Amino acid sequence: MPRRLETGQLITSSAVALLTLLSACSNWSPAPAAKPANILDVAVAWKQTAAEYEALYYQAYNLAQHQVEHALAQQLPGGQTLAVILDLDDTLLDTRDYWAQLLEADQDFFDDPSWDAWIPLNRVRAAPGALEFLNFCAVHGVEVFYVTSRDQGDATYQYALDQLIRLGFPYADTNHLTVLRESSNKQVRQNEIASSHKVVLLMGDNLNDFSRVYYVDNVTDRKALMRQDKALFGTRYILLPNPTDGHWIKAIFGDSEPSSSDENRRRWHDAAMGRGS
Repeated sequence: MPRRLETGQLITSSAVALLTLLSACSNWSPAPAAKPANILDVAVAWKQTAAEYEALYYQAYNLAQHQVEHALAQQLPGGQTLAVILDLDDTLLDTRDYWAQLLEADQDFFDDPSWDAWIPLNRVRAAPGALEFLNFCAVHGVEVFYVTSRDQGDATYQYALDQLIRLGFPYADTNHLTVLRESSNKQVRQNEIASSHKVVLLMGDNLNDFSRVYYVDNVTDRKALMRQDKALFGTRYILLPNPTDGHWIKAIFGDSEPSSSDENRRRWHDAAMGRGS
């Protein structure tokens, strides 16, 4: 039924509903805008949650063991001692805790100061499959060499050695661990090892862990160089997945640690769209 106002005008039930809504709206305030996703959110979420991420590690270390078994079967009496060479971070060591911390600080890219503060906390874990593989190597007399590039000051070497010891990795000693503070060029040390051992394979999460030839700052050139060596992947070179950092980022931005800026977010988008490479 229509209602009559004091002025004698009629107001319908629809008008009553409209007036009620307007009254409610006068007391309404918009909800705060959702926080925009950090550039790293998807990559770190994949590392943290995807069974596929860990499966790729098991796959890599299973393949590595297969290669070592084959080399052992082919080894001649009196021949050179077999060896494997590995990178540390995101190859042998699981650093997912660092990336979660980085996101808590709303940072979009790897950050040296926060990394240098995190390393002494000794929160790294053994990457899936890594300990089993290296123990297999030790049992069969295959020497393990660790070659990494880090710089956390004077204690850098001890931090790395302590991590290997705490996690129970074999050959955790000064004869088998090399920590490069002044350079990221691992090839010099790799060549030294190859002069006294038969190197079965190298493992890393970055092409630069295998050869200095890949140290170029261009997406197209890196891919071309990789394709030239495609027969080596899965045989001599075994690559681990790392969607969060590495020289591939420098190939996009010209810097391994770009600033968190709108311009760099646009460049991320262009790279994802296949532009600018």
